[in-house]
Amino acid sequence: MLPPQTVDSLYREDQIYFGITVNFLNERPKDVVTESFVGGLSFGFLRDMPINMRRNVAIAAGLGYAYNNYGHNLFVGTDENGESAFIVLDDNFSFDKNRFETHEIELPIELRWRTSTPTEYRFWRIYGGVKLGYTFYFKSVYREDNTKIRNRDIDEFNRLRYTAFLNFGYNTINFQVQYNINSFFNNNAQINGEPINMTAIKIGIMFYLL
Repeated sequence: MLPPQTVDSLYREDQIYFGITVNFLNERPKDVVTESFVGGLSFGFLRDMPINMRRNVAIAAGLGYAYNNYGHNLFVGTDENGESAFIVLDDNFSFDKNRFETHEIELPIELRWRTSTPTEYRFWRIYGGVKLGYTFYFKSVYREDNTKIRNRDIDEFNRLRYTAFLNFGYNTINFQVQYNINSFFNNNAQINGEPINMTAIKIGIMFYLL
């Protein structure tokens, strides 16, 4: 005879997450366009803290890592004097590659709603929140024929990143939308006297694993 099944009435949805996104540049300066595929990936762990008796509403906080790359025709680098330079690469430039990439540590905070129960592990979910990120590695790359220019230290780049997000779906696979609240660069980064207030919108898939 099988022993009676015990039910964990104090269950949590502690989860490892893994996400893949396609990145879209938002509020681009005039004539700046996306070049080639741009995307990102992220992973981390979230600690679930239910806040109601049914335990289908919770707050979660965690720690994660994110990699993103952005291909475009905005040169981000330095001039011959070592000063930061931001140039829209028009038809006068014939380049093979122009992009920048970021590596970030993220601290996500979520407000969670789901249809889970202590015995049901397949459920609908809507998770929304914000992420505080710190870019510990930044690199811009420009390549034209045999010329390759790399820059890792752009003073105008905002290393602190603020992101709002919404994840929704069923079971393991979920859709995600992210919006960068602050721009990539501070007001000192300008083109023709206008600040570069460029941000990103990311759309993709999020996988949650218990």
